[in-house]
Amino acid sequence: MAQDIATSRLGIDAMSALRIGTALRSWRCTKLPQIRDVSSDLQLRSPQLRIDVDRDRAAALGLNISQVQNALYNAFGSRQISTILGTSNDYPVVLELLPEFQRDPSAINLLHVRSRTGALVPLGAVATVTPILGPQTVNHSGQLPSVTLSFNLAEGVSLGDGVASVRRLAGQVLPSTITAGFSGTAQAFQQSQSGLLFLLIVAILVIYLVLGVLYESFIHPLTILSALPFAVFGALLTLLIFRTDLNLYSYVGLILLVGLVKKNGIMMIDFALDVQRTDGKSAAEAIAEASLIRFRPIMMTTVCALMATLPIAIGWGAGAEARRPLGIAVVGGLFVSQIVTLYVTPVIYTYLDSFQAWLGKRVSRRQAVPATVVGEPALG
Repeated sequence: MAQDIATSRLGIDAMSALRIGTALRSWRCTKLPQIRDVSSDLQLRSPQLRIDVDRDRAAALGLNISQVQNALYNAFGSRQISTILGTSNDYPVVLELLPEFQRDPSAINLLHVRSRTGALVPLGAVATVTPILGPQTVNHSGQLPSVTLSFNLAEGVSLGDGVASVRRLAGQVLPSTITAGFSGTAQAFQQSQSGLLFLLIVAILVIYLVLGVLYESFIHPLTILSALPFAVFGALLTLLIFRTDLNLYSYVGLILLVGLVKKNGIMMIDFALDVQRTDGKSAAEAIAEASLIRFRPIMMTTVCALMATLPIAIGWGAGAEARRPLGIAVVGGLFVSQIVTLYVTPVIYTYLDSFQAWLGKRVSRRQAVPATVVGEPALG
C-alpha cells in the first residue's frame, strides 16, 4: 500500500502545543473511509507551563506585559548581567533562581514585580499558570516548524480521491495559521497532474506544426489529429472498465498514443494527397482508394503495437502493477481508435478538403480586385 505524507508547516504564532494537539486529535477522531493508519511525528509528552497574563488587571496594578516577561526571563532564563574579569579568565554572571526553585512550578507564585508606584505585586495576582504537555522535539521543513502526518490508502481507493479527502479535512480541522502541503507520493501525484497535462498539450501542438510544415497546409494536420479524441476516449474507457487509476503511467500511455494513433491518418492522407495531385481525382475518390490500399499496412502496424503492449497490460513480470496502467491505456486507445478512425478519418478528410477549397476560392476572390482606369480629358 502506498504511503502518503501530509506536512503542516506551522507559523511561529501557531506553535502553541495545546492548539496543535487539539487539531491533531480532531484529525484522528474524524472518520475518513479513504485513508487509514494515520500517525504523526508530534509527541506531546514534555511537561510545560502555560502562563496567561490578565492585561487589564496588570494595567490596573501599574504593570505592563514587558515587566512580566522580564521577571520570568530573569528567574528562569539565562540573562547575563555582568562579567567578572580575572587574571587569566573571564567569568560571566548569570541571573537566575536557585535550582530547587526552578524545578518547582509553584515558585512562580513567589515572584514579585515592582509596579510604577513602587509597590511589589505578586505574579500570581496578574497571571494564571496552567500545566500542559508540549512537544518533545520540534521538526522543521526548511526554516519553519512542521508536523508530519502519515497515512495509508484504504483498499480500492485511488490516490487522487485520498489526496482530495485529506485536503478537504485539513481545511475544516486545521487553524487558519497553519498551512498544509503534501510530500512523498502525494506531492509527486500533484506535480505530475499539472506537468503532464501541459506536456500533452505541447506534444499535440508540436505535431500539428511539424505536419503543417510537411504538408504545407493548416487543414490536413487537423485531419490526422482527429483520431486523438477517439484514442483518449478509448484509453479512459478501458481504464474505467478495469478499475485502474489515471496515474503517472497512464498519462505516459496517453502521450504514447499521440504518436501511435496519428500514423493511421498519415498513411491515408499522404496517399490521398498524392493521388489528388497526380491523377486529378476528387477528394472522396482519393481517400477511398487510399483507405483500400493502405488498409493492410495500417492493420499490420496497429496489431504489432497491440501485441507489444499486451504483456504490459496483462501485468507480467516484476513491478507489473506499476506498469499495468500504461499498457491498459495504450491497448484500449489503439483498439478503439483503430475501429473508429477507419470510418471517421475519410469523412473528415472530405469535409476539410471541401472547406480548404472554399477558403482558397474566397481568398483568391478577395485578391483579384479589378482595376478601373479613368482617363482625363485632354487640354486645348
